[in-house]
Amino acid sequence: MSERAIGGLESPDLASHDSGAHDRGTHVPVFVGDVRKELDELLRRYPNKMAAMLPTLWIVQRERGWVSEDSIAEVAEVLELTPAYVKGVVTFYTMYHQHPVTKYFIQVCTTSPCGICGAEDVVKALLRETKAGELGVPSADGRYTVIEVECLGACGFATPIMINDDFIENVTPAKVSDILKGLA
Repeated sequence: MSERAIGGLESPDLASHDSGAHDRGTHVPVFVGDVRKELDELLRRYPNKMAAMLPTLWIVQRERGWVSEDSIAEVAEVLELTPAYVKGVVTFYTMYHQHPVTKYFIQVCTTSPCGICGAEDVVKALLRETKAGELGVPSADGRYTVIEVECLGACGFATPIMINDDFIENVTPAKVSDILKGLA
């Protein structure tokens, strides 16, 4: 039975990817040196390794910018879990990037309270000012990606956005240009 066949069926996970695209031989481990020391310290604060999965994934994302299939396998190995279990967590939470992202990853809350307060106009202004043109598509210069998200937890400060790890409240279309100019 081939590596890609599971129970007589082709695995959709492996079949959907070019097998050379995730060659384990070229993966550079995340958890080496100081990052491994950080992980070891982190693991001491949790009752078991599985309980440390979310912060472990944050470390991967901080170090690599996203969580690749190879990184999922590495997290599974260091936490003594299956890659399928780790992937289930990664795909459940929208906070983990499953593909490379641009330098400035912009999330805009567009749920009902923010929508009533003009979130769609903020989205339009961000797409126009960044020249991304479309949600989820990187800008031509590769600097910006704008996406809509469900609730950033600041309904009283609509419209909130997050640029990478920075949370910005009370964003209006008029403020978008200045916010983008403030980025390095």
